Amino acid sequence: MTDAFPPDFLWGVAQAGHQNEGNNSNSDIWFLERVTPTLFREPSGPACDGYNRWQSDLDLVAGLGLNSYRFSVEWARIEPSPGVIDEDALDHYEQVVDGCVARGIAPIVTLNHFASPHWFSAAGSWLADDAAERFAAYSERVVGRFGDRLRAVVTLNEPNLEQLLQAGGKLPPQLEELKIDMLAAAARSAGSERYFASNVIPASDQAEFQAAFTRAHVAARTAVKRLYPALAVGVSIAISDEVAIPGGESSRDAKRAAVYDHWLRVAQDDDFIGVQNYERDLHGPNGPFVGDGPRNGMGTVIEPASLAGAVRYAHEVSGVPVLVTEHGIQTDDDEQRAAFIPAALDALREEIAGGTPVLGYQHWTLMDNFEWIFGYGPKLGLIAVDRETFERTPKPSAAAYATAVAAVNAVAV
Repeated sequence: MTDAFPPDFLWGVAQAGHQNEGNNSNSDIWFLERVTPTLFREPSGPACDGYNRWQSDLDLVAGLGLNSYRFSVEWARIEPSPGVIDEDALDHYEQVVDGCVARGIAPIVTLNHFASPHWFSAAGSWLADDAAERFAAYSERVVGRFGDRLRAVVTLNEPNLEQLLQAGGKLPPQLEELKIDMLAAAARSAGSERYFASNVIPASDQAEFQAAFTRAHVAARTAVKRLYPALAVGVSIAISDEVAIPGGESSRDAKRAAVYDHWLRVAQDDDFIGVQNYERDLHGPNGPFVGDGPRNGMGTVIEPASLAGAVRYAHEVSGVPVLVTEHGIQTDDDEQRAAFIPAALDALREEIAGGTPVLGYQHWTLMDNFEWIFGYGPKLGLIAVDRETFERTPKPSAAAYATAVAAVNAVAV
């Protein structure tokens, strides 16, 4: 690697509260994990006990030679009931922020990483008339507490995830039916007319949710900028590297238009666009297809250069700098991950050298955690976690990432 990475590049890892902290019991996801029927393979329970182990976890981040850390502030902890603010929870997240700063780690906060308060989702979720206003008030409360110490704020995590899954044909019809049945059961159990969560949205409601998410993002961005005009704010989106062979251009362009382009245009008014990439999708004359080669746990061919391709397209359309807010590989074979990371960073370096502005790279994820409807099965972490003792054991991929970062930093000195 060369000095194509700028000296202030943000090298880090990303985590999410519900997936890592444990016992997020006032959230909608916690509620959905326990209804019958449910899409969720298993309940999150104590997750990785990250809420209690945050100090030693930050030591792990620092020990890898990283200078940034993306994590979510959990709305359900801060406002467990409408208008009821848990000051202890706010104090906790302020301690995490200060813990980052004390270790030379730039904190990057996500205001909503899918999980929301149960009361919010029971009241109509993001489709409620006052949803954007409530989200803005929560955002202002969080940033008002410790925004002066943040490097960047991500408003919403992957508001286009359901479109990506549906466009890629990765949700079998029976799963869509189960999703609808689960949400109906949740509404009955909550005594409400309807129930949604940010990453559990029926296909028929996608357009309405896209508009609602957009209002919420703009409202939160406005609230943050009112307090700290210079604080970088953006939205993160799920984006595959869409590649067409001759004759596949129309298929590729249709998917881009359906899944990414709305949010890339929204980001034109932001400080950055968050890119979350895990795979490359191929398009031919007959539509999407899977190529040849070793595959990741998502079923697509392992392609380290997919990140650079996704970054390039995101910047081309949005016109703003890119912050890689997530990137990784689902695999039980950590040797694949250890080889995948430096290869992906090499391709990203070349993209930066070609003129694409990239602010940083946050690897998903620091440790194996709760992967939503799939439970604790998928492995994406640099560190293994014992499900009984919560002991953290670094994998070879952690050393591979640390070595790649150290090589860049050595060149920059």
